[in-house]
Parts: sequence; structure tokens; C-alpha cells
Amino acid sequence: MNKIHLPQGWCISTISDISIKGEQRKPSGEESFIYVDIGSINRNLKFIESPQTLIGKNAPSRARKIINTGDVLVSLTRPNLNAVALVPSELDNQIASTGFEVIKSLLVDSRYIFMLTRSKDFIDSISGVVQGALYPAAKSSDVQAYKFPLPPLAEQKVITDKLDILLAQVEATKARLERIPDILKTLRQSVITAAVSGKLTEGWRELNKQNLGMWKHGVLGDFVEKPTYGSSAKSQPEGLVPVLRMGNLQDGKIDWTSLAYTSDPEEIKKYKLFAGDVLFNRTNSPELVGKTSIFRGEREAVYAGYLIRIKCKENLNPEFLNYLLNSQDAKDYCYQVKSDGVSQSNINAQKLIAYTISVPSMVEQTEIVRRIEDIFSFADNIKLKTSVALERVNNLTQSILAKAFRGELSADWRAANPELTRGDNSAKALLKKIQAQREAIVKEPKTTIKKKADSRMSKKIIKVVEALKHAGEPLSGQQLLAAAGYPSDSSTEQLERFFLDIRDALVIEESIVKLDRGDDSQDWFTLAKLPMNKAKN
Repeated sequence: MNKIHLPQGWCISTISDISIKGEQRKPSGEESFIYVDIGSINRNLKFIESPQTLIGKNAPSRARKIINTGDVLVSLTRPNLNAVALVPSELDNQIASTGFEVIKSLLVDSRYIFMLTRSKDFIDSISGVVQGALYPAAKSSDVQAYKFPLPPLAEQKVITDKLDILLAQVEATKARLERIPDILKTLRQSVITAAVSGKLTEGWRELNKQNLGMWKHGVLGDFVEKPTYGSSAKSQPEGLVPVLRMGNLQDGKIDWTSLAYTSDPEEIKKYKLFAGDVLFNRTNSPELVGKTSIFRGEREAVYAGYLIRIKCKENLNPEFLNYLLNSQDAKDYCYQVKSDGVSQSNINAQKLIAYTISVPSMVEQTEIVRRIEDIFSFADNIKLKTSVALERVNNLTQSILAKAFRGELSADWRAANPELTRGDNSAKALLKKIQAQREAIVKEPKTTIKKKADSRMSKKIIKVVEALKHAGEPLSGQQLLAAAGYPSDSSTEQLERFFLDIRDALVIEESIVKLDRGDDSQDWFTLAKLPMNKAKN
């Protein structure tokens, strides 16, 4: 962890300081359980998306780690260090892969630890200690040794609440930006469809009808020279002249990356391309066969055998033809006439030139090309700006997390609530309480712990404020424990959860109040009476 100036009441901690060691078990033969592995994690949104339901006898050997509500799962393998998630209540007491480190925090808001594991500092730190060639992975101890700034408990909730809101806004913005390329793709196809059907220049044609002739109808072969196939010679990684292949035809243009070459003078002479040559991909997958691009003479080049070169006659503009063959109508034609092989489809030159087309005058073709290029240039500009904006948004998540762990998101709250960050409420005092709690857990008999774990799902656990609302009257601590759904044999972890809930409701949310002790020496609790201004809100 990089050195930072710690805010009032904070301290440096390690994961091991604030957590307890989890347990493992092998699912029994006919037991049905939910299994969480690396593939169950949504890497972008950081939640468990698709866990498996398995039977014990079919369980993989890695299905061993018991997980509970609020646990934080951290993948230990290098390619998957961004696979982190917070265990929801519906997966309480289920099983996760040993490929995870399961962080079970004590008296600490588990959401804060979850946010911490999403930070660049955490990922970089764990990535730096990964070992192994065949299966590069970090160790459990590496995660447990990670140092981080720990705020007081009340401030942890303030920070995580703000992070929940801010990161949700970032994700929503990111989702909108990610949709733009698909919107632009649809726009481009709509423009091409309007162009080759004559709708794009409908108004222009009306204004210039005295200078225009009728559109000519026929097949492609009426407007082009005899198509020719490219070179079947094996190309090389290096050479004098690039050989354009199917992968170099992208979105109507030539992609000059991933080139192969030839140095054969006969090949160069025979298959040399000239500006205005239109290249048609005659062999490819069923979805990609027929893709078309235009060679604009950017550099000397020849073309490979899976491509057909089309040279236009004087009454057909090559740029117009390129857009025409990239229209949806042309794609539909290619899909209909293709010949399917085992893994690839083919469209020969005879089928290509049989494609029925309508062609306007050369003047109108030029106007159509100009209008398409203007719109596409505008779309390209939007795409570029979107890419820049998306990069900034992707960086924004880490920027927000960094501010959170420096205490910047909660600075105003801290200034307004100094009593909640000092003395017994400080992070150092919290660590002492955690240490005492851990020692108490260690002393518990193993059989008792197992018994308690088995009864956890017997009743749904609710917030204490909800339990008081349902009761409609003050409750003692023991009554409130039962009303909130906690079993009579609650585990230490469940009791922690109960007391944290009471603390939050009393100190942070101020939704309940503690009454004077009764004759039985128990604390009694009731709903807080909100001031009028809060009630109106």
C-alpha cells in the first residue's frame, strides 16, 4: 500500500487483522448445494452471476470452501484477479472453489473490504506476488498480508454508501457509451440502404432532374469487367509487396495491419492492384463471406486467392459499387447463393456478377458517395469521441476508489462527526475489539460452531429496525434478536452481524433509540421519533 496521510481516526491494517479463517468441507454424496467458481463471477459488475447447482458426488475436487453472507471472494489466479464478489444472503452456507480466498471480516463493513479488493492498488499488489509458470497464482497468505487504510466503523458505512451510488452512476454511463458503436453501425447500414435505393438523393434528384437520366437496371456483370481471382501462391511474413487477404477487408476499407508479403516479380506484376479496384471476399464463414472493400491506392499491393477483384466500367463509380456490395440487400443475396462447405462458404465469380442491381447516372453516383462520406465522417468522429470518453469512464472507477481510500469522499462527514472517529470509535479501538472477538471465536468448541452453522438458514434474518416496526412496541435485546430472525443458537458471526446492525441503526441511521435498562438489566430498544423536518422528507 502506498504511503498516504491518514485521516483522523484511521489506521493501517492488514486483511488478516480484520478477518477470521474460513472453514472447508467436502459435500456429501447426495447433498445438493450451490457451487461458486471463477466462471460464476461477472468481471465487469463484480457480482456472482451464474453459480451451479450440484450434487455432492458430482462435485469437483476444488468445491471445498464454505461461504456465508457478506464474505468477500477474491480469485487467486493471475488471469482472474479481477474476479471478486460479495456473497449475497441467498448463497449463505454454500460452497466456493479453492481458487478463491474467502475474506470473512469481523466487526468491519464487508462492503468496504469488497470495494478495497476492486482497487488497482490491491490488484497490482496481489499480481506482484503471483508465482508459478503453469498455474500462476497468489497464496492465501498474500491476500491476508495486504495492507490498507482502515477507517472507523461508522465512516466505513458512509464511504461504501457513497461508493455504491457513484460506481452505479459510472456503470450506467459506461453502458450507454458501449451502446453507441452498435447504434452507429445501424446508422451506417441505414444510410447505405437509403443511398443505393435512391432515397438519400431523392430531393437532390428532383432539383437536378433536367440533367439526369433514369436509373439503369441489370446485373452486376453489365457494369464491370470480367472479375479475376487472386494469387494462390503462399505468402511470407516479410517481403517487398503486401498480399491483401480476407482479414484485411474491414468495414469497406483496407486494414493495413497483420500483413503477409510476396517478393515474386511475376506475382507482383500479375496481381498488382490499382486505385479503384473493388475486392470481394469469395470464401469465408457463412456470416462473413461476401464482405467487400475498396483499394484506394494507399500503397503497392497484390491480392490473395480468396478474393475476387472487380474493375468497374465507365458507367459505374467504384466507390458507389463498394457501398452497394456492403448494403443489406447484397449481404442477403450472398447468403442466399453461397455454397456451404464443412466450415466455410463460397461465392464464385459467376454468382457474383449475376447480382441484380440498379445504377443511377455518374453524376448522381458521385453525389451519393459524397453524402455517404459526409455522414460516415460524422459517425467516425462520434465513435472517436466515444472511445475517448469510455477510456475516461473506465479510469473513473479507480479514481473514485482511490479517493475513497484516502478519506476524501467522507471528509465532510468526518468534520461534522468527530466523536464517531475518535477514542472508542477509532479504527485502532476497532482493531482491539476485533482481536478480542477473534480470540473468543478460537476458544469456541468446533462441534458448537458446526451446530450453529447448520441452523443459520432456519429463518430469514431482517434488519432490527424492521423487526421493531413489525413488533409495534419496544423490545429487549434478547427479544429483538429473535424478532430479527436470529436463531437461539446464533453463531459468533451472526451475533456480530446483529450488534453491527444495532450500532448502525443507533449511531448512523438514528432510526432506533436505546431505552433505560429495565428491571431485568437488559437494554431495551424502540423506533426513533423523527423530527418534523425529517418526517416530511
